[in-house]
Amino acid sequence: MKIKKLNIIITLGFVAIIGILIAQLLWVRQAYNLEDRKFNQKVSIALQEVAEKLSGGKTSFTENPVQIIANDYYVVNTNNEFHPVVLEHYLRTEFNRFQVNTDYVYALYNCHSDKMIYGKYMSKNQESPSDKVINFPKHKNLIYYFSIRFPDKTTYLISSLRFWYLLTFALIIILLVYVYSIYTIIQQKKFSELQRDFINNMTHEFKTPLSSILLASESLSKQDTVKESPKLQTYTSIIINQSYKLNNHIEKILNIAKNDSSGLSLKPQKIILLPFIQEIADTIKQKNEDITIIIEIENSFSIIADEFHFTNIIYNILDNSIKYCETKPQILISAYKDSKGLYLKFKDNGMGIPAKNIPHIFEKFYRVNTKKSEGINGFGLGLFYVKKIIRQHNWKISVENNKDRGITTTIFSPF
Repeated sequence: MKIKKLNIIITLGFVAIIGILIAQLLWVRQAYNLEDRKFNQKVSIALQEVAEKLSGGKTSFTENPVQIIANDYYVVNTNNEFHPVVLEHYLRTEFNRFQVNTDYVYALYNCHSDKMIYGKYMSKNQESPSDKVINFPKHKNLIYYFSIRFPDKTTYLISSLRFWYLLTFALIIILLVYVYSIYTIIQQKKFSELQRDFINNMTHEFKTPLSSILLASESLSKQDTVKESPKLQTYTSIIINQSYKLNNHIEKILNIAKNDSSGLSLKPQKIILLPFIQEIADTIKQKNEDITIIIEIENSFSIIADEFHFTNIIYNILDNSIKYCETKPQILISAYKDSKGLYLKFKDNGMGIPAKNIPHIFEKFYRVNTKKSEGINGFGLGLFYVKKIIRQHNWKISVENNKDRGITTTIFSPF
């Protein structure tokens, strides 16, 4: 179901972004055409004014004197002789008035030679390029006229639409980032599935020989020869204890892999904190006689939680406080309330955690690299499991170093 939803989201995302990109390209094209029409309109009006002034202000034209022959080529009928200098002056004046700010070149028709006489290349940079060859064909049925070309019209229009092109470029970048992000998510998903399958297969392969070791060692411990020898009893108990510890690690890995794929199933119920935590503390004290656990929790404090997983949370936190302590472990468990919710704190006198490592301690398979941790068995899954359960309950967990030594772990349960 999750894979189907992911595929639907990816498909909809692609369709949406491609649709936006296509719409953007259509808008750019429409904006370009609109800018082209505006340019033609401004040039036509400006050339009409030039034609009127060259004819002495007499409006004797029966039709529009300006003809648009090509996209960048205009022919203007004047019905009167004129001097090139006067034409150049009027062209410059009218184009400035109508804000036609691009290069142009003009030519005049000479009726005596029956040829188009090249006028001048008018550049806004005041530089006439010598390598440009401008073609001006003759036109029939016109005696007094001039022609004008805009060789850089396309470049001028594109520059006027700079914002639209930047926006289109930004959309293309967003599309590429989206494609790369989706590719990365898919690769990470494949890697996660491969990792989970590997863990499942590996742990299942370990379970069979481990079960055989446990059966054989328990059977061995019942033999008369072993019972009569204290050394053999010690060795046998070590095998059994370590086998059970290894079995617990494997079970934990299997549970993590299972939870990653199918999620956790919680059964919330009301738990009175003081007797619940006191029972866990007493169990831990039986296994570790040098531990001091002080509980400062009011009798009325309770919490809504899954009993099994909440027990595992407390066990994991207390177990870490014991394992990572270089002296006799002393743990203070306290709780208090405010207007937001309930705070459950676990303060120990352990070796602490470097500040740079605290943000990573809840990551899967992460272990802080210290001399103490090198001699402690584990896979770095305990706090990952704790964080997962905390999130399932919609709680929050935080860890901070104490001023003197050790750390304080805080679980916050909102009302």
